[in-house]
Amino acid sequence: MTIILPEKQLPTIAIVGRTNVGKSALFNRLTEKRKAMVSKVAGTTRTSNVAPFLWRGITYRLIDTGGIDFDKKATYEKEIQIQIDKAIEEAQAIIFLVDLQSGIMPQEKLWAQELRKTKMPIIFTGNKADNPKIRLQVHEQDWHKLGFGEPLPISAVNGSGVGDMLDVMIDKLSPHIKSLKAMKPMEKVATRVAIIGRPNVGKSSLFNALIGEERVIVSPVPFTTRETHDTLMLLDGEPFLFLDTAGLRRQSRIKSSSLEKISARQTESGLRHTDLVLLVLDASEPFAGQDKRLSMLVKESQKSLIIVINKFDLFQDQGEEAEEKIRRDFSLTFPFLAYAPIVFVSAKTHWRVHKVFEMIRKVMLGRGKTIEEPILTDLMKRLIHHRLPTKGKGVRHPHIYSLKQVAIDPPTFQVAIKQKTSLHESYLRFIENQLRMEFNLIGTPVVVYTKKINI
Repeated sequence: MTIILPEKQLPTIAIVGRTNVGKSALFNRLTEKRKAMVSKVAGTTRTSNVAPFLWRGITYRLIDTGGIDFDKKATYEKEIQIQIDKAIEEAQAIIFLVDLQSGIMPQEKLWAQELRKTKMPIIFTGNKADNPKIRLQVHEQDWHKLGFGEPLPISAVNGSGVGDMLDVMIDKLSPHIKSLKAMKPMEKVATRVAIIGRPNVGKSSLFNALIGEERVIVSPVPFTTRETHDTLMLLDGEPFLFLDTAGLRRQSRIKSSSLEKISARQTESGLRHTDLVLLVLDASEPFAGQDKRLSMLVKESQKSLIIVINKFDLFQDQGEEAEEKIRRDFSLTFPFLAYAPIVFVSAKTHWRVHKVFEMIRKVMLGRGKTIEEPILTDLMKRLIHHRLPTKGKGVRHPHIYSLKQVAIDPPTFQVAIKQKTSLHESYLRFIENQLRMEFNLIGTPVVVYTKKINI
């Protein structure tokens, strides 16, 4: 398998600084999306956010890093530092962001020491210059002591000064841009895949394993992932867009004003804009009520679905017996997901992760399949011969005139029946199941509905 991340062909800029200087707000401003979570809570951003943005006809790659205050006792400080080091290593220029309203802080001096060691172009930028009076703060002599001159005054909130900052960035980046290859346009539309599950089932570990690098922070602490992270990758030339989402708990346990509530909304939004869902379950724990609630959410969304049983490395020595037991338990707990294929993996060791890609291809093939009407007509005749249609409401026996496909993504079929009759729900499920078996429509919803016609 050859994995390529196309975004790395773009000139890259990393935004760094201490906590709460507005890095995520600037990231959202430049990318014109509310992708990064913004709050007054210090350390809201943990895993770096990555997205492209366009300025003066050139597409750049922007990395929003987590803030650190050089406090070894701070939660996730070590993990965030690793992410920052990686971002700086990949960047061609750095936006060093400070807060003009709060003035110079001891952490800024430590940041300046670290950044001078990089020998990279530094765009020294003062954020929160929301009015002319605050903009004058850039002339304070203390800022010069950091060694980068006066900060460029901007407001990530209202956008003032941002264009001037980007022009300075272009001047400093010009030599590096010429040495980079242009990113080739995609010949195919990427398959959008969301990874969901309750907290601590290994979603982020699976995300990292699928894209081929340690992109997001992994921790045994629940709710480590706060934001939805997406990455476009090419696997042997085929594009996939993977979304790593925050773990979803029961709504009753989430405070309405909390960061977790915002994360839940991001996850639900990601689910609406995806083609296929990987529902991650933990092989080492019994299936929980929240697993069932999430599976219902996916079923109602009519997205294609693959069940990923993670942490199966703990049971590898038990072989097929452990696998069969989990399959039986799954069938009893999730009878409404009989159509969803199951893949057993270990995201931690990468065992059988390649099987996920194989299954995604099979499922998406079925989701986009078109079946000609003569073939469906022949199938319907055989089904009626095997099992006569059963009536729903009313006393009249239904007569089926035709079966035809009316849509894909997901495959949708219309059963034309005689006016003033109805078809029992069980018979519609029978048709659905036969369609799945006949045309290998695994892992994708199949919609079958009736239309009454007068002939």
